[in-house]
Amino acid sequence: MARKRRHLESHEEEHIDESWLIPYADLLTLLLALFIVLFSMRSEDSAKANAVLESLYNAFNTVSVFETNSGGQSPTTNSTKNSDSLKQLEQKEQPQQQETPQTTNAEEQQLQQLMRNLQVYIDKNKLNAEITLTDKSEGIQITLKDRIIFDSGSDHLKDNFLPILDDIVGMIKTVDRSITIEGHTDNKPIHSAKFPSNWELSGARALSVLHYFEKQKIAPTRLQFVGFGDSKPIVSNDTPEHREANRRVNIIILRNK
Repeated sequence: MARKRRHLESHEEEHIDESWLIPYADLLTLLLALFIVLFSMRSEDSAKANAVLESLYNAFNTVSVFETNSGGQSPTTNSTKNSDSLKQLEQKEQPQQQETPQTTNAEEQQLQQLMRNLQVYIDKNKLNAEITLTDKSEGIQITLKDRIIFDSGSDHLKDNFLPILDDIVGMIKTVDRSITIEGHTDNKPIHSAKFPSNWELSGARALSVLHYFEKQKIAPTRLQFVGFGDSKPIVSNDTPEHREANRRVNIIILRNK
């Protein structure tokens, strides 16, 4: 009888179903891989983490594996929230991307309108021999010959030029741009108590124009000046006419603030 009982127990042990251990081991392996992936990701890579979670949700299509103690939300709910967050982020960024070209285009139109207004004023007052306009990559350049602005060797603005300068300033005020004022001379040396060289003379002339702009209520933060002396001639200083062309003040309304 004991022999028969041992035979039955042996038979029952041989038929124990342990097939559930295989998927259970696979599940533990997948969970371990998930934790390793999440641990390796930096905290700021939340979008990538959400994408991994969403892929895993879709692959397993089960709630029990991914439920948390905080709320036990289903994968569908989390995926929807993640998608909504990404959409909200895209919507916040989209207006900035659209405003940049529109703003740039509007600002450029203002500069072009300013140039047209200046040219009309120059033509109307027959100032083409003294004032010229150039559309450069850095901005709209107004070139004033020194004979209309200053007496020889002086940095004092001529009184009869001030009404013209007032009109120019009034038009420049229509655009909110930074302004660079450049002073240039010819290569003829100057030696005086006030100006030891052309560097000082060119800088003082540019500064005189800057101070006048400031008096006309143009914000000082928009203004800068530089004196180049005779270092940047536009033509060779080989004739009196060429030297006269090199003596100038440039007012540049910059494209970038």
